[in-house]
Amino acid sequence: MLHNYLTTAWRSLWKQRTYTLLNTVGLSVGIAGGLLLFLFLRHHLSTDRHHVNFDRIFRINTDLHLEDGSIEYNPEAPPPLAQVLRTEYPQVEQAAFLMMNRDLTVSVQRPDQREPVRFREHKGTALAEPEWFAVMSYTWLQGNPRTALRQPNTVVLTESWAKRYFGTANPMGQVLTLNNKVSATVTGILADPPPTTDTDISLFISLSTMHRLFPDFNPSDWYFLTSSHRLYFTLKDPGTAASLQQALPALSKKHYGEMATIFRFQVQPMREFHFDVQRGGGAIRSSLLWSLGIVGLLLIGAACINFVNLATVQALRRSKEVGVRKTLGSSRIQLILQFLLETALISGTATALALLLVVALLPLFNNWLQLTLTLRFDALLVAFISMLLLSVILLAGGYPAVVLSGFSPWAALRGKLIAPSGHGFTVRRVLVVVQFAVCQVLILGSFIVANQMRYIQQADLGFRKDNVVVVPLPYNTKPAQDAFKQKLAQYADVQAVSLHHRPPASDQLFGGSFKFDGKADWEPYPIRERLADADYLTTYGMHLLAGRNIMPSDTIREYLINETLLHKLGFQNPQQVLGRRLQHYLSPVPLPIVGVVKDFHQKSLREEIGPCIIASRADWYERAGIRISGKNPSQTLRRIRRTWQQFYPNEVFEYRFLDEQVATFYETENLVNRLVNVFTGIAILICCLGLYGLVSIAVVQRTKEIGIRKVLGASVLSIVAMLSRDFLILVLIAILIASPIAWCTMHQWLQGFAYKVDMAWWVFVTSGLLAVSIALITVSLQSIKAALLNPVHALRSE
Repeated sequence: MLHNYLTTAWRSLWKQRTYTLLNTVGLSVGIAGGLLLFLFLRHHLSTDRHHVNFDRIFRINTDLHLEDGSIEYNPEAPPPLAQVLRTEYPQVEQAAFLMMNRDLTVSVQRPDQREPVRFREHKGTALAEPEWFAVMSYTWLQGNPRTALRQPNTVVLTESWAKRYFGTANPMGQVLTLNNKVSATVTGILADPPPTTDTDISLFISLSTMHRLFPDFNPSDWYFLTSSHRLYFTLKDPGTAASLQQALPALSKKHYGEMATIFRFQVQPMREFHFDVQRGGGAIRSSLLWSLGIVGLLLIGAACINFVNLATVQALRRSKEVGVRKTLGSSRIQLILQFLLETALISGTATALALLLVVALLPLFNNWLQLTLTLRFDALLVAFISMLLLSVILLAGGYPAVVLSGFSPWAALRGKLIAPSGHGFTVRRVLVVVQFAVCQVLILGSFIVANQMRYIQQADLGFRKDNVVVVPLPYNTKPAQDAFKQKLAQYADVQAVSLHHRPPASDQLFGGSFKFDGKADWEPYPIRERLADADYLTTYGMHLLAGRNIMPSDTIREYLINETLLHKLGFQNPQQVLGRRLQHYLSPVPLPIVGVVKDFHQKSLREEIGPCIIASRADWYERAGIRISGKNPSQTLRRIRRTWQQFYPNEVFEYRFLDEQVATFYETENLVNRLVNVFTGIAILICCLGLYGLVSIAVVQRTKEIGIRKVLGASVLSIVAMLSRDFLILVLIAILIASPIAWCTMHQWLQGFAYKVDMAWWVFVTSGLLAVSIALITVSLQSIKAALLNPVHALRSE
């Protein structure tokens, strides 16, 4: 019986090979898109799941509830809190504090080289308490996790970084020199963590080494909060997280006193870290991730719609076959199984092609999205493919099988197509509308995302980001910094140089409280600061609206403020604030405001511009901003490198163009833009394949009609219009349905930006015209061919 089913299915598919090919290609493209999105979702949903204590790992966040009602969400915690959790809260099993991604110069003295080999590390480093390895799970290749970081001047490396530093030599007991002043011994080697981790650390330094690397560090300071501070802990019972949260306000009151209403600790489970974009460090919003998952399902659904539409339209051509089979005794169940088997053959072939497509496209996909997705045939992937294949067979083949098997044998043998339910063609039209509605939502989404990204790229940031090279400076080397700046200023291709803590736009915001105009109380909101020398405005092309620039100084003596701070202080005219005094938390005395600068974006366009000051403080300078002419950047960079090596022979030279740094603020948006574009293209292709097949069948069914119309004088244009009219009406209905859905979806996405584009009417009109044009071109490919057919051949056909 099975052999008969297979033989019959093969003959039927081969006889209708054009439609078989359209179905197979459409399904394979849709399944490939679904598989890529499955791999993307699995990558994000499996982040840090390798930790044994995943369900019991939590983090303390310190959110700042300001007096003006605003809240600043932060993932950081004060250094002494870890010890308090370990000793005063019995529900806490273990806690560990660490400082992530500290900039370090790592030197290695290799036996075959006279000079040490130096590495400049940014990401992947951390100063950590030894309890870190009791909270997180690692595979230890060498060393003892309990003692490896117990002593000062000790480090633990991952296997890949150990090879990078020491080659094939045994790294245990080897010495690394940190920042050219601290010698640290390697006491442990870890296997490389999986790529799906947010704590991708490869160089661990014992936290007790901190005061030797950075003498200003105070491990007992509850107010010492920076974006690099993290506190992770495990609970004996994850159900006690709520009780711990209730106890934290009293802890805040104990250490912050009246300021406890501002500093509020929040307990957060590990399953939320990866999706907490609001606090920073999160990779992607969970809502966006699930939206992309729905897109994947819709792509597969669109491909299934193609199959259903083509199969139901072909019912007329198979009616006699059904009639003969029923007359010879075939039951409806047997016919359904026959048609489902045909669907299974197409679906299986399409799935195999989809896997080949994914294998071929995955390297490009990874490179495009900067990910490390892999097609591992583990139990989860096999289960997904199996469920997907079964769903496609049932969805794509179920309805056509029921329709085809339900024909009356008497009517079928007489050539009359009468479906039992009388509304099969209505269902087909609905499916076409659904398919194009999905496509139109994606087209509109791609338009709006592209417009927002274009707006971001062209927005006035309040400073010039082009032709500025940002060079990190060694810590606390003021004489060398000044000499380095003076030497660079002598070059004709260097237009300006500024020493500062951060450029105008940075991924880190620093700030604190202030008093204004002799008031006894602190203002109810913080101000951000940009600590820089007097050449800051010139280097970054910032505009002074009133007053003058700050004078050269190594300490804070006067301030520039931005427009936002001017307005929050109650002034509209910049001249009115000049000469008034402001006391910043970094200065013990009130100092005058000497100028007002035009507002500039301190971070991405997702955040509103905050109140900000600019002042000088040399001991905070960590960067040099260098504006170059741009005529021969390679030559200028070589000159900057040579100058650097004169003043910092024991450091690693690095640089980054400011526009590249600003672009990193929008990595998630760029990711969304690329994904939407890719899957919009897939959806358009699937829709075109389905529409092409439907028009082809319609042309075959109306061959005689077309011939008669031509004999009676109908023009090619009128015949094309006749064949296109019904399909274009369906596309227009789809556009009307899709537009409000797309508006609601994209309106929600744009709410993540403080500065955004308006969804103008022309965007919807343009995308609608594009959808109609795509449909018209697809329909016309077959319509024109049919209209040009010799009417004699058409009238002779049966």
